[in-house]
This record gives sequence, structure tokens and C-alpha cells, in this order.
Amino acid sequence: MSRVGKKPVPVPTGVTAKIDGQQVAVKGAKGELNFVVPDEVSVSMDGGLIKVDPRNDSKRARAMWGMSRAMINNLVTGVSKGFERKLEITGVGYKAAVVGKNLQMSLGYSHDINYPIPAGVQIVTPKPTEITISGVDKRQIGQIAAEIRAMRGPEPYKGKGVRYEGEFIFRKEGKKK
Repeated sequence: MSRVGKKPVPVPTGVTAKIDGQQVAVKGAKGELNFVVPDEVSVSMDGGLIKVDPRNDSKRARAMWGMSRAMINNLVTGVSKGFERKLEITGVGYKAAVVGKNLQMSLGYSHDINYPIPAGVQIVTPKPTEITISGVDKRQIGQIAAEIRAMRGPEPYKGKGVRYEGEFIFRKEGKKK
């Protein structure tokens, strides 16, 4: 039994949810998001709660049950509060700045890297060594953060590179003389 799937998703005031078959549409102050629930799961609206139930007792249905509930909860949270992911840049000369509709980064390569900012996502650089990504879609925010981090991931000797805020990098000692 899915402990996550058992909990109904509360719909806060200011957010409207509409269920049309397997399509769940949520609209709030920050935007509008949709999710197509897999066929193994049924979705119903009961007052101010969205309830998710498996159609049968198969392994896939139980897996989709918890995942669907989590996705619907992310939709509701995204349109009401939004999501934010922060990245830190460490290294001499490593920096980032928003230039027009691009995130321009100097990460120790012979050239600057321009990352186009997708629609519906805000990227801010409060300091040249910090990047803040915010928006309504949690999956999209996480994907963008992972793509930016992959451009120069933190290395284990000095810790230089792009890392998530609060991420622990296991450091290697290096050679002894």
C-alpha cells in the first residue's frame, strides 16, 4: 500500500482544480498546469480534496498510485506557492549573469556558456556566484538546475564548479610528497 497515495491532496483557496477523465488541470495565482494520470489510477474530486486510487492491485498500479498523487500535489503547490532551486558557483573567475534572455556563465572554459532561459522560468543572479531558478513546474525547475550543474560539476579536489545549495562534496586528499 502506498503511504503517499493514501493521503488526499488538499486544494487551497485561490486554486481551482478540474478533473476531466484522466486529465487533471490546476489553475492558481502563479499559473496553470496540467497532468495526465496513468490509466492504472483513478482520480476523483471530493469537496476541496483530490483523491487518487489504484484501479487494481497490480505492482504497476500501486507504483503509479503514489507517483500520481505526488505529481498532483506538485501541481497544486506550484500554482499556489511556486518552486525555487538555488545553485552555488565556486572557483576563481567562475561567475554567472543574466544577459537578456540568456544565462551567461564563465566556468573556466575558453569561452562563455550561454544557457537560454525557457518560458515560464525565472533565473536570477543575486551575486555572480549564485543562481536562483524559480517557476511553477517542479520537474522543469529540477531539470534546468541539473543541466546547469552538468556544465561544470563540482570536482573532488578543490570543490570548484557548480553545485546545489547545501550540497556536500566529498573531497579527496591528493598526493603526499
